[in-house]
Amino acid sequence: MKQSLLKQYLSYAFLGLIMGFVVARIGFADYDELHRMFTFSDLRMLFSFAGAVVLSMLILALFSGKIPKQNKIFQPGTIPGSMLFGFGWAISGACPSLVFVQLGSGKLAAILTLAGIYIGVLLHKKIHARYFRWDTGSCGV
Repeated sequence: MKQSLLKQYLSYAFLGLIMGFVVARIGFADYDELHRMFTFSDLRMLFSFAGAVVLSMLILALFSGKIPKQNKIFQPGTIPGSMLFGFGWAISGACPSLVFVQLGSGKLAAILTLAGIYIGVLLHKKIHARYFRWDTGSCGV
């Protein structure tokens, strides 16, 4: 059991390293590149991102019969939370996975982004528990 779990974690780590390498090589972890994408001054990154989304949709469509369907809950915080996530991404130049790519690339400013993500998660947990208490339906909890 432990051997297979270790194998699984190593395969995830390997895939994560490949993803990080590819993302860093195409410039998707570079703040200036992302800024140009969000301001539509350079459409190369936008087309790369859109191509990745389309490719992911095609792969999911191919495997749609093999992946068990999950009943996800659409709660009132989905749209504002998505917008807040997008604003944070545009301001910091990184989504949560890109922070680690930036850190691996030696961009020390990513430490501030990582701290912001951590503080945001803590704030969400406290604010959600106190005021909203929506069923997030995450992790089977």
